[in-house]
Amino acid sequence: MEQPTVLFVCVKNGGKSQMAAALARQHYGDAMHVLSAGTSPGQGLNAESVAALDEVGASTAGESPKLVDPKVVAGADLVVIIGPEAQLDTGSTPVQRWVTDEPSTRGIDGMERMRLVRDDIAARVRSLSTDFGLRG
Repeated sequence: MEQPTVLFVCVKNGGKSQMAAALARQHYGDAMHVLSAGTSPGQGLNAESVAALDEVGASTAGESPKLVDPKVVAGADLVVIIGPEAQLDTGSTPVQRWVTDEPSTRGIDGMERMRLVRDDIAARVRSLSTDFGLRG
């Protein structure tokens, strides 16, 4: 597989799926085609998520929440659904569901929460290298 296409999906496409996409773009560069979308897109990106990504140099420039397109799902090599809330029929496209750490259940909020979420997602993004035989 030359350049796998990975679609990251969450409900609003304003936080975790955008975070995963930005981290994957940063980590894999041109070796992976990365997209993100939401099952019920919000109005904008989560500011704390963007700030946490900025801290590690992962860009969300030009990104905005967008609705899942069934054609994109069908053309993807993998769909990663982030969180337990998003529901999506992926047909025959392989799917992984990542239920990420949620620090707020332990009373951790704000930027500290977002950094922990970012680091959890970053580790999962790096693990995709074994799925596709990429250097990671």
